[in-house]
Amino acid sequence: MSAPHLPKVAGIDPEVPVSTHTAAPLREVPAAPGAFIQDRLAGWVSDLTTLHELTERLAGTATLDAALNELLHAGAALVGARRGLLVLEPAGPGTPSTTLGLGLSHADLGHLETVERGATALGRVLDGVPGTADGIAGPDLLGDKDLDPRHREVATRLGYAASYALPLASEAAGRLGGAAWLYDEPGEPSEKQRHLVGLYARYATEHLARLIELERARADVATVAEELLPSRLPRIPGVQLAARHRTGPRGGGDWYDALPLPEHTLGLAVGSVGGSGPSAMAAMGRLRASLRAYAVMEGEDPVAVLSDLELLLRLTEPARTATALFAYCEPAARKVVLAGAGHTPPLVLGERRCEFVETTLSAPLGMLACWEAPSVEFSPAPGETVLLYTDGLLRRTGDPMDRAFARLHSAAASVPKAGRHDPAAVADHVLRTMLPDGLDRTDSAEDVVILAAHFD
Repeated sequence: MSAPHLPKVAGIDPEVPVSTHTAAPLREVPAAPGAFIQDRLAGWVSDLTTLHELTERLAGTATLDAALNELLHAGAALVGARRGLLVLEPAGPGTPSTTLGLGLSHADLGHLETVERGATALGRVLDGVPGTADGIAGPDLLGDKDLDPRHREVATRLGYAASYALPLASEAAGRLGGAAWLYDEPGEPSEKQRHLVGLYARYATEHLARLIELERARADVATVAEELLPSRLPRIPGVQLAARHRTGPRGGGDWYDALPLPEHTLGLAVGSVGGSGPSAMAAMGRLRASLRAYAVMEGEDPVAVLSDLELLLRLTEPARTATALFAYCEPAARKVVLAGAGHTPPLVLGERRCEFVETTLSAPLGMLACWEAPSVEFSPAPGETVLLYTDGLLRRTGDPMDRAFARLHSAAASVPKAGRHDPAAVADHVLRTMLPDGLDRTDSAEDVVILAAHFD
């Protein structure tokens, strides 16, 4: 695995480790005091400018992974190393330990993990051994007679001869972990380099602490959102169900539901509450619970279900709007009756067709004084899958809505034939095709819901 190209830092060559043995000049030429002071000032300004640029780049990272990668690269440039590794061990629940390498493959990291923790400078830094707060330099590991035999074997195998380890700690954040940079030849960072990387590491620790708390908050939001949705899908003869849900960083109001109704019938629902954050999530929970009650009482009439839901929303939360779609399914007869309130139309996928269901134009719930729209009835053929989804799936693509709909149609049509009888495979394929850069993007405020029903 080749090492990435490191930025050129003022006064530091990141490609060449700093050697402890420097040749003496052949002849010393006395310099004027003024010129010496000017050179020192210029060096300080250059160092401060470099440090400012690196911290600005770090501050621009919005995720924990991006910040850790930036820290490794910047630290390598500051100490003049080519490779390194970082171990993050934050205290508290919700954030597991993380190991990241620079110029090191997964196999290399595996070899390093076989060395006893206390036998390495990084291990002593992570354990908070006294005397490690300002970093530990190993200028000539292979020449150290007291070096742990396994450490010597791994250093020889990976081809590094020196190391410099630094804790990631501050008074406010505590100890979060440590980083170590590896030199190909004997050497160690100069006093100036240690000072700069120490300043940078303290700032990085504070930034990492903020991102860790943000990651924990996002995990809590995702947990609450999942708890508000069905813990499992019902089993009804003649139909197979699968659902996928992706929550944005602040939590949103997208939801789905599937509930068994009398005489082996089934109610399917998807919806989206306006806004984001805890209030939207709470409103989503109330709306879903209310729809379940109305569906049990009059599920065979989707228009009545949504009319009751609209009245409840208008009376209890007049400032709230929501979209919803409810479908009453008779799997034995392969009959679906649905009504929508400002919601995206379902898509039917089968061997012979892939098309959107033509639903009537209707306003979202809470937008009109009295909501009502005619229902639509259609019959899925044996082996067809009905795909219900929220508009977050379309909006996360960043495309205009007409192009997003076309993209969804293409994604559904491209489901491999071998997976068309598995609703989970259909939902996963659509998600991967619509959002190829990752299903759990943290930079999107849009929730995503997909509910797939495959009729036998």
